[in-house]
Amino acid sequence: MQPVLSQYFPILVFVAIGTVLGLAFVFGSRFAARQKPYAAKLAAYECGFEAFGDARRKFDVRFYLVAILFIIFDIEVAFLFPWAVCLSRIGLTGFFSMLGFLGILTVGFIYEWNKGALDWE
Repeated sequence: MQPVLSQYFPILVFVAIGTVLGLAFVFGSRFAARQKPYAAKLAAYECGFEAFGDARRKFDVRFYLVAILFIIFDIEVAFLFPWAVCLSRIGLTGFFSMLGFLGILTVGFIYEWNKGALDWE
């Protein structure tokens, strides 16, 4: 039983060092930095200009479509690499299942293109 627990010792040391460093950085900056907030420092800041309007206003649907487009291509890349690595072992079933997956992603891309998510005019 002892050899199994000794294999986890480096992981525990790593977690302990990470915890100590994280706490040291947080509390060290709290004690070392001057804590004198003022109105301009506490004001909301967004992309280089002053905040305007209500935060709960409705967004244009194009923002959501761009998010969907990002997710489509992110998922595609995440699944294509492992598929390409083991393509010789999975055979024709794996090949055609990936073609079906890519077909579904293509339908999503065409949907976004038709909705005008790629046009920012």
